[in-house]
Amino acid sequence: MISDALAHEILRLYGQEKWSPGTIARQLRLHRSVVQRVLRQAGSIKPLVQPMHSKLAVWLPMIEEILGKYPGLCASSLFQMAVERGHRGSADHFRHYVSQHRPRKPAEAYIRLRTLPGEEGQVDWAHFGKVKVGRAERRLVGFVLVLSYSRRIFLRFGFDQGMAGFLDGHRRAFEHFGGIPRVLLYDNLKSAVVERIGNAIKMHGQASRRRILGAANRASGSGKCGSGRPT
Repeated sequence: MISDALAHEILRLYGQEKWSPGTIARQLRLHRSVVQRVLRQAGSIKPLVQPMHSKLAVWLPMIEEILGKYPGLCASSLFQMAVERGHRGSADHFRHYVSQHRPRKPAEAYIRLRTLPGEEGQVDWAHFGKVKVGRAERRLVGFVLVLSYSRRIFLRFGFDQGMAGFLDGHRRAFEHFGGIPRVLLYDNLKSAVVERIGNAIKMHGQASRRRILGAANRASGSGKCGSGRPT
């Protein structure tokens, strides 16, 4: 929103001084759409897009019909279909017109989850392409553990996603943070989850809670980590 005084100044510059909307926007350091809105509301100008769209309005029924059947169809394909039916306008204007009439997905609401310190950690593998080791080329991966509360990250590079590296990654992460999260989330990580059917999750036998706790106990035994201490 802008003040009444600024709106009056926009109208004065446009009506009395004959400044263009672009000049007014630059001199008053406003976005051009703000100036155009003030002028339209005062009846001083018509929407600037009207002349361009008046020629394209005849194609709106075709556009709406096709997008109703194929919502993901690109504007270039629609433009080509219109050209084959007699359209002779600009491709850029046509694509812009399509973007304004393309069906919009309803906005989704998200709830931001908040956790307590030391309550939760998220585990995953990260992939970093390939590196040369001698004459061989090997995949470079990283074991990642992120603390949900502080977003602190532990990352350890390696060349495989085997179970030994998976458990060792836990131990080193616990040592690094000096504590063990109460809950660890794995999503559909293949190293931990064998199968997911609805809410039922079958964990990998070697990635069982007992083995993860074993890694935690080894970290605690190293003297660098206090089991159960918030992180």
